[in-house]
Amino acid sequence: MIVAAYALVGIVAAIHVYILILEMFLWTTPRGRAAFGTTPDFATQSRALAANQGLYNGFLAAGLIWGLLGRDPAVLTFFLACVIVAGLYGAATVSRRILYVQAAPAALALVLVLLS
Repeated sequence: MIVAAYALVGIVAAIHVYILILEMFLWTTPRGRAAFGTTPDFATQSRALAANQGLYNGFLAAGLIWGLLGRDPAVLTFFLACVIVAGLYGAATVSRRILYVQAAPAALALVLVLLS
């Protein structure tokens, strides 16, 4: 069970590293615009805001990686809960897709961590 939990936490961390890259470095590129459904004009105007969001996603990934390296369920629980809250808020305010991409994998990982 612990292997499955840590593997899923690793996947959640990787998702957030990918989101960081999209928001901080690829926001105005065709790939970044396609991922978030933005126009070139909007992407240019919101570049700084997206980079800020990307930085926060990086902190979530860093916390999950810290918890994995330290094999610390308390750290993993805290950061997975943060991911779930961020995912729920994003799903409610931006796109329901965030619920499935961000919150659901983190919730499943949290269950597995708590059961391990």
